[in-house]
Amino acid sequence: MDTARELTRYRKHWASRFGTAPFLPMSRAEMDALGWDSCDIIVVTGDAYVDHPSFGMAIVGRLLESQGFRVGIIAQPDWQSADPFRELGRPNLFFGITAGNMDSMVNRYTSDRRIRSDDAYTPGGEGGRRPDRSVIVYAQRAREAFPGVPIVIGGIEASLRRIAHFDYWSEKVRRSILLDAKADLLVYGNGERQIVDIAHRLAAGEAIGDITDLRGTAFLRRAVPEGWVEVDSTHLDAPGPLNPPVDPYAMDDNGGTRAATAAKVADAAPAEAVVKFVRRVKGADRSRSVIRLPAYEQVVDDPVMYAHASRILHLEANPGNARALVQRHGLSEVWLNPPPIPLTTAEMDHVYELPYQRRPHPAYGDAEIPAYKMIRF
Repeated sequence: MDTARELTRYRKHWASRFGTAPFLPMSRAEMDALGWDSCDIIVVTGDAYVDHPSFGMAIVGRLLESQGFRVGIIAQPDWQSADPFRELGRPNLFFGITAGNMDSMVNRYTSDRRIRSDDAYTPGGEGGRRPDRSVIVYAQRAREAFPGVPIVIGGIEASLRRIAHFDYWSEKVRRSILLDAKADLLVYGNGERQIVDIAHRLAAGEAIGDITDLRGTAFLRRAVPEGWVEVDSTHLDAPGPLNPPVDPYAMDDNGGTRAATAAKVADAAPAEAVVKFVRRVKGADRSRSVIRLPAYEQVVDDPVMYAHASRILHLEANPGNARALVQRHGLSEVWLNPPPIPLTTAEMDHVYELPYQRRPHPAYGDAEIPAYKMIRF
């Protein structure tokens, strides 16, 4: 497995001189009290801001603060206009966009597509405080508020939608969220390593479009760069016909279940020859190989190729041996770097021992946030 730079081995950004904020600011008045003229990074989230490591925005915010960056929080903004996204001013480095601890569609709708009346991550448990597909909406509003500021999306909603994916609510295959959000970079999986590295590289003057070598990220590019070995995904997993599902309770003519009969037939049948594909990539070339998934245009109408692409995505999920993936969407290539290296025990301790207040931001007053009530002790 590749080695990763330790989270505590970065040289702190110059703004560390401002010290630790009691709460990451949610208003200009709080920024003024801290002596800040601007934020380096602004995190936009669909959850209420609870400064506790059970909440993603708190972990990301406090971790970036520990690296010396000034981090502001815009929590559950009114998405009807860009004005709430201008509340803290223009961030110096980037907007970090997340739907929150939950996928916004799961948060907003029941499994039979009825709108939920409550939201555990909102003061008073009030429902309707975040839009459908929050990552896309927030990213668009942030771009409208401050054109040209890099947009980095992450969290569970972005992670699950990093390639062409089936959308239960519209019952169709949607393209990668990168295109709909018009984001510069997508952080998937545990994002601590990626977000710290992105912040330091942008602070050093590197362009967001040049950050293409970071594990646990996805981005758009026009073509596969020279020097890469492209591997067709069908050389790793052979797509095959979909067998109709067997009703386990249906009875056959002999009084037994059809599922049991099918199992007996399968046991009695001669084993089919296993298809073995010639290895196209030598071990020495593995780090420069990329697996070509079926294009969005292929999987959108072909359930077999969709299932195949999904299987490859899951097979290439081990940080120890996963390779890069690429999927064509029209004129763009969605490029996925291998997953991030997991945190060590010492790094995990560092992240969870940061100076969290372990309670909601004072702006919420006495309002009860159900998700916080569950974990407060």
